[in-house]
Amino acid sequence: MINMVKLPTNKSSLFLRVAKGHFATSHSHINYYIDVTTQKSRLSEAKAVAKELVAAYQHSTIVDTVLCLDGTQVIGTCLANELTKDGFANMNAHQTIYVITPEYTTGSQIILRDNLAPMVKGKHVLILAASITTGYTAQAAIEAVNYYGGMVAGLSAIFATATDCLGIPVTSIFDPSNLPDYASFDSRDCPLCKAGQRIDALVNSFGYSTL
Repeated sequence: MINMVKLPTNKSSLFLRVAKGHFATSHSHINYYIDVTTQKSRLSEAKAVAKELVAAYQHSTIVDTVLCLDGTQVIGTCLANELTKDGFANMNAHQTIYVITPEYTTGSQIILRDNLAPMVKGKHVLILAASITTGYTAQAAIEAVNYYGGMVAGLSAIFATATDCLGIPVTSIFDPSNLPDYASFDSRDCPLCKAGQRIDALVNSFGYSTL
């Protein structure tokens, strides 16, 4: 059983729920599993996340669509609500913001069905993720937005170790300064594996599966 610990932060309404150990993602091995389930599913926390993230785009960024990755639709809806308040601009005819979720191919490429593609074509798209560490998923999202004729307006996450992806700055609430000993390793060159430390769980942004 993974031992989760709740870490307080300098943001009174937000916290980090983490477990230290040896975890495997689809792209790397990490020494911390960061559980953002409640931030993604509990309305009060989703609102708090949205209020933190929206400050980076206030009065300066046009956002027409929020592309939600990793099950961040609740946060995306709260973020869209913040972005439609006075002081924000979008180019949509009805002065509203689309909140959409993509699909994935077996090769992890991001696709949009024909009914969603018009919400990206010619639009300023804010990409929202639960976490950005290796950057593979964020890169796939950027490439998808470009492919469908949109413009990336920003890249946001709850937790991120990357500061940019394909030249686009990453805005996050939490980063390695909140976990100074956080580390990510290539699965082929993981020091934890070399030391014989067993993998505690397979993890992704939706949760974990113990082995």
